[in-house]
Amino acid sequence: MKDFLKAPRFAGIEAFGKKVWLSSPTMHGEEQHWVDEAILTNWVSTIGDNIDSIEESIASMIGCRYAVALSTGTAALHLATKLAGERLYGQPRAGKGTLRGRRVFASDCTFAASINPIMYEDGEAVFIDTEYDTWNMDPAALEKAFEIYPEVKLVVIAHLYGTPGKMQELKAICDRHGAMIVEDAAESLGAKYKLNGSWVETGSLGNFNCISFNGNKIITGSAGGMFLTDSREDADKVRKWSTQAREPAPWYQHEELGYNYRMSNIIAGIVRGQLPHLPEHIEQKKRIWERYEAGLRDLPVRMNPWDKENCVPNFWLSCLLIDEDAMAPLEKSRLDYLYKSIPGKSSPLEILDALAAFRAEGRPIWKPMHMQPIYLDHEFISTEGISKKRDSSYDGRDCRDVGADIFRRGLCLPSDNKMTPEQQDVVIDIIHRCFK
Repeated sequence: MKDFLKAPRFAGIEAFGKKVWLSSPTMHGEEQHWVDEAILTNWVSTIGDNIDSIEESIASMIGCRYAVALSTGTAALHLATKLAGERLYGQPRAGKGTLRGRRVFASDCTFAASINPIMYEDGEAVFIDTEYDTWNMDPAALEKAFEIYPEVKLVVIAHLYGTPGKMQELKAICDRHGAMIVEDAAESLGAKYKLNGSWVETGSLGNFNCISFNGNKIITGSAGGMFLTDSREDADKVRKWSTQAREPAPWYQHEELGYNYRMSNIIAGIVRGQLPHLPEHIEQKKRIWERYEAGLRDLPVRMNPWDKENCVPNFWLSCLLIDEDAMAPLEKSRLDYLYKSIPGKSSPLEILDALAAFRAEGRPIWKPMHMQPIYLDHEFISTEGISKKRDSSYDGRDCRDVGADIFRRGLCLPSDNKMTPEQQDVVIDIIHRCFK
């Protein structure tokens, strides 16, 4: 890493005394009360008032009938995907996945937790390209995918960085083809979308819906997630699976494969204390995004976009995309990278290294799933159809590949809601100097 602290173009900037984080937990005090109550009353396992309270509160807030508190967002995605497979194809033999031998269309520009449950259930993920308007699944690419594989009946859709995708179009396409949706709203709790003229919350837009309370999310329990549904039957099934699928016999009897996925009452206590502060957190995150937009508008960059007519993000992470003609040379290997500094230009990794040198945390955009070594042999579909075969050197520059382009030119900025405006001004100054 270059010594940015001694570089002339960064003269006068001092490293932050206390690190500025990408997105860290923000505690308020109520969390301690509910955790202490769980301990003092000895309800510290997977039942208790905290769990009951947050299930009721989240279901009411999201606008669904049932919520099932689980140990992680990944657990919620796994059980949602497993349940979708069972609803579509029936219950498999023990040890076999519900999606065995079936293709599943999935968001490409997302975290691996959105996709891995397809593999857990023996399915084959087919990755659908991204669009530039919201950085989410491209409806035109999804329509192309159904032209190629009309038999597909399940689509996993994630909302990137708190911004809803084009759900009006995506849902219409899935409806025309008789396909179900697993909605990954892990990053978008509190975001709203205008569907058929009415505002609804993300987490209610699919057949099977999931949110996360991971440590860096806008509301956290240190861990945790939820499955959301309007179906009592589906909620009961997920709750049963999450507690090892024990049957209601006086002895331990198991007729299905189960998991240890239920949320603890301790984690639920943290979430319970956090939930009243969701509107406050969203407003803080929005102001961060707006300060970046104003402070960086004289640079050849753009902020992560959103459809101002049809959605209200939760602004979980603020991101930027460098204009193509302002990209400095950047090369990546399997685990390393090399860039060149050129006046008037920069690259995501140069900016991230500069921020890190001054003790501010950013990170790259999610590397698209079709570029991940574990998924290189899986099909990727853009508006042009199925892409060519890929290897570890693939960067998407010789074909239409929106996700690869955003990954190459984009980065996530420090978005912690405890970052002060003065600290953010320094972050903005550092980014400016990267282009000098």
